[in-house]
Amino acid sequence: MTKNTYTKRLKPVALATSFALMSLAGLSLTGCSHMELTSGDESAKNDTAVSIDNTITLEQVTKDVTYLASDELKGRDNFTPDIRQAASFIAKRFEEVGLTPKQSPQNQGLSTFKQLYVVQRIKPETLNVAINGQVFASESLSMATTLTDFSWDQNNLPASQPINIVTIGEGDNMRKTLRKLNNEGGQHLVLLHSKHEESFKRYQSYFARGLTKLVDESDNAQGGVIVMVLTDISQVKNFTVKGSAKVSETTLSNVVGILPGKSKANEIVLYSAHYDHLGVKTSVDETPNNVPQKTSEIFNGADDDASGVSAIINLANYFAKTGDNERTLMFAAFSAEEIGGFGSRHFSTHIDPKQITAMINIEMIGKPAVFGEGTVWMTGMDRSNLGEQLNQTLAPQNLKVYADPYPKQNLFYRSDNATLARLGVPAHSFSSTQLDKDQHYHQTSDDINSLNLPSMLQVIKMLATATTPLVDGSITPSRIDPNKVKRNGLIY
Repeated sequence: MTKNTYTKRLKPVALATSFALMSLAGLSLTGCSHMELTSGDESAKNDTAVSIDNTITLEQVTKDVTYLASDELKGRDNFTPDIRQAASFIAKRFEEVGLTPKQSPQNQGLSTFKQLYVVQRIKPETLNVAINGQVFASESLSMATTLTDFSWDQNNLPASQPINIVTIGEGDNMRKTLRKLNNEGGQHLVLLHSKHEESFKRYQSYFARGLTKLVDESDNAQGGVIVMVLTDISQVKNFTVKGSAKVSETTLSNVVGILPGKSKANEIVLYSAHYDHLGVKTSVDETPNNVPQKTSEIFNGADDDASGVSAIINLANYFAKTGDNERTLMFAAFSAEEIGGFGSRHFSTHIDPKQITAMINIEMIGKPAVFGEGTVWMTGMDRSNLGEQLNQTLAPQNLKVYADPYPKQNLFYRSDNATLARLGVPAHSFSSTQLDKDQHYHQTSDDINSLNLPSMLQVIKMLATATTPLVDGSITPSRIDPNKVKRNGLIY
């Protein structure tokens, strides 16, 4: 047990909850007058407040997020038994709050909350390259491949197997060129000028960890190979390249629950969050006796994204208890977001996207936004009118959903909403994280003690209020133009 782990266990759930309750009391008394209801029928307002307050509680939200971010689940890495334990917990909570499972063809037509799918990990093993008679050492080579074996010989290449030779010179944009090749797919031999060595090392490290590919009958995406060689050679007279990769398969699962609709049952409002994280990092620490000792640190992922999963569970409880959903509500906890969004990609191939009225993807709401405690912002505000409609709903309470304050971060593409947006769904992520200041993002310190639970609770309640017109069918947002959404790469 590391020092960090020991510290985390000094604060039990009861203490965290008590502290959060006191903080919430203070929050309601100071600095948050904008949270008060200010217009409309008083009795209706009071009924709504009681309904939300009784079904979305600080105690239950704290219990859910604390367990999901606990050391017991060891960071919910996609390729461990721990993520399956997390999936079972989410399925159990879905059942407790009153959701029903959907039919799953992968489980012989049985009803189950778990939507199973298979991913392949493709990890490079060997790579040998010779250009103009020069054999290159492994330190100067890197590859990204979706193929297990490939062999290129310029003097013996079939016409159906063209090898694209690309030279990235000293003044060329390496990242832009590689992105273009990735989007094209196919097989590429890239000669990279030595001036790009620092960037090459980063790609080399990334590619060495291996790529992940969704194994799906409906996933017919072309793959390919990119072989990079750090060299000042610019003219290729002849070349031979041979590479191999090791493939392993893992079964993962999304967890999906449904609240059937009434008059508009064929229209779906999707609430989602991802429940996977980074797992356990092994490190070597120096002891007082200067003897290296192997330790493990857990990436608990409390904010990223146990906070979002806790939100969809408690939103499900709220809408199930109120029972006013004219549209069908679907609640999806996705796996594999951290390794390429494969959970949402599989999900998107097993549902008609035209049926999805909107996607509310909740990503990292455990800390106050730059706009203040209890506030939230959404990605892609300009891509549909969903944000405008939500703000019309919130206006009587002097609340609003803010536009993404970090446009240069391309956050619209960095969560599961992008997959559904590519299919035309008004799919947006809702967050409160301050990315420019968050020292806990993808760190072992992203644990339960780093969260502001009262602020998180207010965000969940606000989303419940804001999306109620979606649920009751009184608003329908405009669709996203899929032609204006960047596609996924085909190789990495």
